Formats: sequence, C-alpha cells, structure tokens
Amino acid sequence: ACICEKNKRVTNCRMTNGVCWCDSIGSGVSVNCDTLTSKCLLMKAEMTGSKSGRREKPKDAFEDTDGLYDPECENTGSFKAKQCNGTTCWCVNTAGVRRTDKHDADLKCSQLVRTMWIIIEMKHAERNTPLNTESLKKFFKETITNRYMLDGRYISSVLYEKPYITIDLKQNSSEKSAGDVDIADVAYYFEKDVKGDSIFHNNRLNVSIDNEMVRFEKTVVYYVDEIAPEFSMKSLTPGLIAVIVVIIVAIVAGIVVLVSSNK
Repeated sequence: ACICEKNKRVTNCRMTNGVCWCDSIGSGVSVNCDTLTSKCLLMKAEMTGSKSGRREKPKDAFEDTDGLYDPECENTGSFKAKQCNGTTCWCVNTAGVRRTDKHDADLKCSQLVRTMWIIIEMKHAERNTPLNTESLKKFFKETITNRYMLDGRYISSVLYEKPYITIDLKQNSSEKSAGDVDIADVAYYFEKDVKGDSIFHNNRLNVSIDNEMVRFEKTVVYYVDEIAPEFSMKSLTPGLIAVIVVIIVAIVAGIVVLVSSNK
C-alpha cells in the first residue's frame, strides 16, 4: 500500500514499479499519484462524496457558473465533449466548463474544444501596504511549477494591481506534449487550494509572501477556448443584458441631443 500525495479522493492504492497507483473514487479509473489527477475524475470523486451537489458558486462572465456536476469522463480522464444531467445536455471545453446553452439529449458536440487560456483573478484581503510585486511573482511562479508541476513556459504572466493578483496560464493544443500537466487541472487544484479545500493529502497551500501570510477574499477563474463559446442572447446574464440596453439607450439619447441642437 502507498499514500497518494497528490489526490486524497482515491482508494485501493498499490505500488507498481516504484509508482503509487490508486483508483479514483466514483469512476474506478487508475491514477498515477506522481502527477495531478484530471479535473474530470476529481469532480466525479467529489460528487460521489457529496450527494447534495450544492456548493457556493462564483458569478459573471464566461465562467464556471454551473459549479460542480457529475461529469462523464473518458478512460484517459478527460471530459467527454457532451455532458448531460437527466434529459438536459450541453457541450463542455477541456476544463469541463459549459460552452453552449442547455439542450435536449439530441444535442451534438462534435469535438472537445480546448481551453487554451485560463485567467485566475484573486483579490487579497484589505491591507495597508501593497505586497512586494517581485516576491509575489516569484512565489506564484514557483508554486505553480513545483506544487502543480506546470512547465514555466505556460505561465504567461503574473500581474499585481493591489488588491488584485492575476495569473495567466496559456497552453494551446499544439504546445502541450504528452507528459505536460494540463492548465485546466492546474487551475482546479489551485482554486481548491486557495479556497482551503485542498485535493492534496495532508498538504495545505500556505500563501506566504516575504514571510507574511496572505488571505484572499475571492478567486474567480475565467476560461478562453480555441473556438468561441456558443451562447444565445437569452442565456446571457441579466447584468450583461442591462449593460447592452444602457449602451443602446445612451446612443439613442445621443442622437436626440444632436438633432435638437442642430435646430
């Protein structure tokens, strides 16, 4: 027997040729504990563990507003392009995030569209002085390459504008080689770590910059796919519709002003 250091949601662990292999809960797929487990298998394990399936959900943009669902995974651990909940189906990207409206079971999802760019935006708690930008960049770059095993070339930037920290991960399908961890899996592990619900076995992430613990008020993850998502107007968030309406109203009002001032 062995301990899966990088995934606590497993069972039946055994050593094979010096590597700890375990079965992912919920799917029974064997995972290699030397690397990250795919997000699809992790979500399936989490759903198996919590039958209510409700949790705090983030808000706005092309973001994972659906939160946790019980996904269909390929044997490789990747998401199936088409996901369903009863008779309702939708298409997802490689991060398992819905990229179409919800339809009936006849929906066709011809391919699993790659998420090539993930933007992680964190807001740190109120503080008097800004964090040191260089120390902050160094901490996040080292954490992402060491803890989540992501090749540094996929970290395109770490930006700090107090109180926001923005991390850009970019990895398109032509760049990713077989041994590379996927940015979608890295982002999921990271998001769980920051929210205090680590996937690692007894190994919490402490965000400590210049020997000072940093607390976060919120973390939002945005996804950019190689092919634009296909949402219809009716599925846009009311906030966005309000913005569109305001702009149109403002333009119309502007025209009225022009007409009346020309007399």
